[in-house]
Amino acid sequence: MLRLSPRCRAALVAPAALLLVGCSQGLPGLPGRQSTQTPISDAPPTPPLQQGNTLIVDAVAKVGPAVVRIDTVKRLVNPLGGLFGRGPTIQQQQGQGSGFITRSDGVLLTNAHVVEGASEVTVTLPDGRSFTGKVLGSDPLTDVAVVKVVASKLPVAPLGDSAKVRPGEWAIAIGNPLGLDNTVTAGIISAIQRTNAVGEGQRVPYIQTDAAVNPGNSGGPLINDRGQVIGINTAIRQAPGAGLSFAIPINVARQIAAQILEKGSASHPYIGVRLQALTPQLAREINASTDECRLPEANGVVVVEVMPGSPAAEGGLKPCDLIDQVGGKAVKNPSEVQLAVDQGRVGQPLAVSLRRGDGRLTLQLKPAELPRQG
Repeated sequence: MLRLSPRCRAALVAPAALLLVGCSQGLPGLPGRQSTQTPISDAPPTPPLQQGNTLIVDAVAKVGPAVVRIDTVKRLVNPLGGLFGRGPTIQQQQGQGSGFITRSDGVLLTNAHVVEGASEVTVTLPDGRSFTGKVLGSDPLTDVAVVKVVASKLPVAPLGDSAKVRPGEWAIAIGNPLGLDNTVTAGIISAIQRTNAVGEGQRVPYIQTDAAVNPGNSGGPLINDRGQVIGINTAIRQAPGAGLSFAIPINVARQIAAQILEKGSASHPYIGVRLQALTPQLAREINASTDECRLPEANGVVVVEVMPGSPAAEGGLKPCDLIDQVGGKAVKNPSEVQLAVDQGRVGQPLAVSLRRGDGRLTLQLKPAELPRQG
């Protein structure tokens, strides 16, 4: 027969809510409140983090306050608006991205596609302050844009040197993916100089990382373990089980932003040629099918077409020329030629070394300003 303590006998006649109090005392197999707590782990205490182990924390602390959320509103004309109740004449489309402040007087960088066509731009800092932004200029070719807010003494993100970035280094992304403000993800630099990351003929040698980047991260900074911005997150490529992300090197963004601040737009030189990557197999096929070209059976970049009246035509470049250097830099594919030309200056001589038939020569071309679309 189970014997209850006087305390528990009293509780049986109390209201039901009181039955939860203290009746475990003396019951078989149930320890009373007086017993000490049984430890669930006997692992030794973990020592506090040393300074060298907080590098990501420290890096984020340097840049995080300068990373902003950018909200945009685009007003689009609905051609069927007002007819038969098919919606308003003007429709509003909302968008969101990231950016980072580079000057304490309110200059910040982001992606061109984040603010493209925006009628309204709102910039919100991590501390809650919000400002109306003005797009000073954008460059669709490199996907860089400059936005200005009226403010002073804002936190700024230190800029690094993307030319010193090497595969295997830490890569830390900060932004607002999927609307989740001030999200930090980390990985490593997977590759540099990715010229075919988002299609051929790119003017950007992208930095590739495995840091998690999602919609909303666009325009946010990619930083190193020293808290310096080394790139602007701009594109992702999804794959089963994983994703790859790409960033515009900060050296490229810095150059484009400086031009936008000086004259409202970016300058891109061009020479006016159509190029093809050459392989030994392709060279054999061309040599066998036509007498117009006699190409060496090697890897390289062959000129397929020269635009009439272009800098290339005026400088003496011809179809079937095999380009191996531009501006003193060796080139192995059309994208590298494009990047080398983009490093030149409009109207200034640019050396192009090539093989023509059995001979070699160097031409001096003067790139012209690439016509702006739209």
